[in-house]
Amino acid sequence: MKVLVTGASGLLGGQTALALAERGDDVTVLQRRPAGLGLREVLADVADAEAVGRAVQGHEAVLHLAAKVNITGPEAEYRRANVEGTRAVVDACRRAGVQRLVNVSSPSVAHAGASLVGAGAGPADPAAARGPYARSKAEAELIALAADSEALAVLAIRPHLVWGPNDTQLVTRIVERGRSGRLPLFGAGAVLVDTTVVDNAVDALVAAVDHCHPDDVHGEALVVSNGEPRPIGEILAAMCRAGGAPEPQRHIPVPVAASAGRVAEWLWSLRPGDDQDPPLTHFLVEQLSTAHWFDQRRTREALQWRPRVSLDEGFAALAAWYADGAPDRLRRS
Repeated sequence: MKVLVTGASGLLGGQTALALAERGDDVTVLQRRPAGLGLREVLADVADAEAVGRAVQGHEAVLHLAAKVNITGPEAEYRRANVEGTRAVVDACRRAGVQRLVNVSSPSVAHAGASLVGAGAGPADPAAARGPYARSKAEAELIALAADSEALAVLAIRPHLVWGPNDTQLVTRIVERGRSGRLPLFGAGAVLVDTTVVDNAVDALVAAVDHCHPDDVHGEALVVSNGEPRPIGEILAAMCRAGGAPEPQRHIPVPVAASAGRVAEWLWSLRPGDDQDPPLTHFLVEQLSTAHWFDQRRTREALQWRPRVSLDEGFAALAAWYADGAPDRLRRS
């Protein structure tokens, strides 16, 4: 197929674009800065409707990953990238006669703060979602799924906490905090959390492109994870070990941490122009002190997909990546 991938400068977008190209698809990538993948590129802001419209022309499928991903910052920035960007992609697909749109979303769109234990893909709820990222992604998912039709099949995929080698976001932040002694456990660190090794998330997105069709799977949201929930303390410790950082030992009561997170967010709001994240936020405390793992039966049935890399294999690959010095080379580049 001729596939356009937005957001290919990120870990998941870039690796999925390469996987599609390696199997023989004709792939174009769209993002704001060069991705260095050796693929045909369009450099544009995903919220630029005219640029997106030109890029989408001639493609049979669009895999939309471009988004602003963080836990702090002005809500308007999230809305521009995530809501207006998705609206631009949907409108362009309709005008260009694209047959398949896979919108990459997040389980946070259906997370209202309580523990999720063996949950399915509940409906996206912008009103209940926590924080500007989750709210904007929830609205974006609703926009995408509302466009599902016989002419344009739409599927929303929600990968949960994707990590692996070449990850400069989740893993490197955890390891750096571990090295500096700023990685406490909130409460006992025993809540069960599921994550996704990047290889498995890539496979799931490729399967979604294949199965997103009016006669197959469309008009719904599917959560993707490894299906191996583990205590959050164990996950953080394994990532720290892989990166050569001390394992977290200090425990902070959840109410104390949540209050400190709110104070930190308030203090950071008084620092206009500071693009550094606060050391703690209420959202971060909530995410690391509540269980969230998901029933994968519908996802595996619909996509005909199974994870091929276990968590332990993923941690081993991560340790090899750090041992090879790859993180330092990435930082220098």
